[in-house]
Amino acid sequence: MDRFVFLTVDGLSKGAVYAAFALALVLIWRAARIVNFAQGAMAVAAAYVAYSVTAATGSYWLGFGVAFLVGLLLGAVVDLAVMRFVDHRSPLNPVIVALGLVLLIQAVLGMVYGNEFRPAGTPFSRAALTVGGVAVLSPYDIFAFVTVGVVVVGLAWIFARTPVGLRMRAAAFAPDVSRLLGVNVGGMLTLGWALASGVGALAAMLALPTELGLHPHAMDLVFVSAFTAAVVGGLDSPPGAVVGGLLVGLLLSYVSGYAGSDLTPLAVLVLLLVVLLARPAGLFAPVTARQV
Repeated sequence: MDRFVFLTVDGLSKGAVYAAFALALVLIWRAARIVNFAQGAMAVAAAYVAYSVTAATGSYWLGFGVAFLVGLLLGAVVDLAVMRFVDHRSPLNPVIVALGLVLLIQAVLGMVYGNEFRPAGTPFSRAALTVGGVAVLSPYDIFAFVTVGVVVVGLAWIFARTPVGLRMRAAAFAPDVSRLLGVNVGGMLTLGWALASGVGALAAMLALPTELGLHPHAMDLVFVSAFTAAVVGGLDSPPGAVVGGLLVGLLLSYVSGYAGSDLTPLAVLVLLLVVLLARPAGLFAPVTARQV
């Protein structure tokens, strides 16, 4: 029973990070109808800059803030300098360009920083606290939960309570009508890319200390898990991304704890296959009218 409790808590902790990264993928999909396969590489690039700032200043929090700002800037640059010029008549074109961006960003990071793993520091201890003799959350896990919670609440407030959020939603779902109403659809699209990239950068800052460390390919497996979480919840559903991230985190924790870590990639792929076969739009997909 103690092992089950520990695996559950550990799975929820990792799932919170997957949820944040899945939320970034959902933001891009809702804004531009693009699955941004470059999200992981962009997040790692922001994390490298953040840890460079931390190494130069000795302040983790300054680096953490820089990661978000660099993520915002990188997302805007990718939209304005790359994606804006892609022919979107074929859905494969943005995917191919995004995969090309992955190769380009990872190659540049390898040339600038090298391909060896670098330790990723944390502001809090990762040693698990014990309650009743059972190991539960560490201070760092609590920090990750709180950070993801603040991001989720902040995004929900922006999209539901602010004029900018309402314009972004209108531009995503009815761009032609929004233009007629005076909404700067291109600007809203760029803002969506920036927000998604910023959230992805924060997710990378939370995930890297729990992985092997900082590396140009460090977020590859995290991206696969987060993409699965986004598909499980539904690419059109931010709450679904959060729930999907927690479910994927629990699945990976249970499989790793009871069957071995070698089977965790297979478990993610099986979950993705089952969801695509049973409910392709995701568990939290909105109901659509039946066509007759």
